[in-house]
Amino acid sequence: MRNKNQNVYTVGQVNSYIKNIFDQDYMLRRIYVSGEVSNCKYHPSGHIYFSLKDAEGTISCVMFAGSRRGLAFPMRDGDNVIVGGSISVYERDGKYQIYAKEITKEGAGLLYEKYLALKAELEEMGMFAPEYKQPIPAYVKKIGVVTAPTGAAVQDIKNIALRRNPFVQIILYPALVQGEGAADSIVEGIRRLDALNLDVLIVGRGGGSIEDLWAFNEEIVARAIFDCITPVISAVGHETDVTIADYVADLRAPTPSAAELAVFDYRQFEAARLSYQALFNQAMERKTETARSRAEQYRLRLKLHDPQRNLREQRQHLADMEENLKRAMEQRLTGARRRLALLGGRLHGASPLSKISNGYGFVTDAEGKRLSSISQAVPGEKISLRISDGRIRAQVIETIPYQKSLDFRQESSD
Repeated sequence: MRNKNQNVYTVGQVNSYIKNIFDQDYMLRRIYVSGEVSNCKYHPSGHIYFSLKDAEGTISCVMFAGSRRGLAFPMRDGDNVIVGGSISVYERDGKYQIYAKEITKEGAGLLYEKYLALKAELEEMGMFAPEYKQPIPAYVKKIGVVTAPTGAAVQDIKNIALRRNPFVQIILYPALVQGEGAADSIVEGIRRLDALNLDVLIVGRGGGSIEDLWAFNEEIVARAIFDCITPVISAVGHETDVTIADYVADLRAPTPSAAELAVFDYRQFEAARLSYQALFNQAMERKTETARSRAEQYRLRLKLHDPQRNLREQRQHLADMEENLKRAMEQRLTGARRRLALLGGRLHGASPLSKISNGYGFVTDAEGKRLSSISQAVPGEKISLRISDGRIRAQVIETIPYQKSLDFRQESSD
């Protein structure tokens, strides 16, 4: 029977205790294990679950999506690999497993160590920094491609690029992408095409082992890409093939996808253009209709304020004023004529000629001066007497002054 003084632990506590032992073991925190891959499964989340086995046993392994950069090849069942990482306990199932950080094919370990060392060096120099990445132009007209002229990669790029945009211009630099002299050939191609003022440059090849892709892990290729003025897309191998060139390039893409990222789809562009054209036409029609409506409103307003109508009214007003002016002038002329006739009658009544015609005479001396008094006449002097029907010349015989009105009447009778 169980002693009452003995402790009882839960399954979770036991698993946690064992996990703590594993985690405190320095050797298990960073360990490399070799073996054959089996039960390899790529999860949609990006995690890779597999087992590592040899003739003596099997151990479960997992590589999380965040550690996938440590895998530079498509891992499959039967591959002999070296897995680097830590060993710990998965508490839920109570089993231990390797948490992989990096995986290399057995026999390629030295190359992979060289790859990691160069990657760390260039990363420390800032060559992978986002601030040095150039944006890929949205509308590319000229593309430069550095790859093998006979490989599947160039055919994929050409087919996809021309399918998306039949007007795009593709300039190929036939480079060695594998073996001796491949790195120098790739660098030469990058530099030559960079001098042609292209829109974008694709550097890549098809998939392969780390040895096949090694030219794209060379430092001279990385520096050529970093120094390139033209934006560079690295299209080396498949999704699982990661090279130094991928980190340095402005954009990384698997070989078939590189052309899709570089070349805009002309059909979508044309469809968008037609859509915008239709929207533009509709907007113009609305504006035109609005303008017509406003013009009609202005026409109606102008009709109410027709200049010809105003001109006719002004002309009528002017004619009325002219008629009023004529009438006023005639009235004033009539009044003036009446006043003139009245003044003429008065003047005629006061005229010497009028008096002469009534029996009176107008007497002047020889020099034509009027004589209004006998004191002006000298006996013997010649005088002139003007009457209604002529003039009488006479000579003064005697001057007799009037003393009384009676004398005047008497003399008149004499």
